[in-house]
Order: sequence, then C-alpha cells, then structure tokens
Amino acid sequence: MISLSSHVLDTTSGKPASALPLTLTFPDGTTAEGKTDDDGRCKTWGDVSFTAGTYQLRFHCEAYLLAQHGDSFYPFVDITFVMTEDGGHYHVPLLISPFGFSSYRGS
Repeated sequence: MISLSSHVLDTTSGKPASALPLTLTFPDGTTAEGKTDDDGRCKTWGDVSFTAGTYQLRFHCEAYLLAQHGDSFYPFVDITFVMTEDGGHYHVPLLISPFGFSSYRGS
C-alpha cells in the first residue's frame, strides 16, 4: 500500500506553515487538494488510491509568505517525484522562506 504525507516548515520563523494550500497531481493528470494543518502537516487527500507513477505536489506558498514576511520570490513550489508499488509511505517535506526552499524524501 502506498501512502503520502507532507510537512511545510517556515525556516525564517522556525515554525510550521499552517493553512498552506497544496495541489497533488496524479500520473493520469487528475488532481486532489489539500491544506496544511496547525502543525504544517498534510496527510489527507480525500478518497484516493495511490498507484506507482510520477506525481507532483504544488505548494501554493505566495499568500503565506506575503502574510508572514511581506515578501515572496515564489508564487508556488512544484516538487515532482516517483512513487513505486513497493515504496510504502512517502513523506515530502518542504522547508520554505521568502527567498529559498528545500525538500527531501522524509520518513
């Protein structure tokens, strides 16, 4: 079984980025919407099943960065990644600031 979660951390403030919208694009082009909770985490994508393939997570960060820091170089951040049948749980964190970001495969 494949599962997916994400976590957005604001590296400028050192706090989770809450209420940040995300769009997940599936290999077939369909999408699901999510939003980070108070701890900056997104674990629910509605009633979906994950299969092997290439996915994209779009983090809609501009409004959050403008509200928190008054500036944003990034209107959004796209992370494209591959999930495999035997990959288990995928965790895609985003570390964000007004002028930089980083991501990795978490656990």
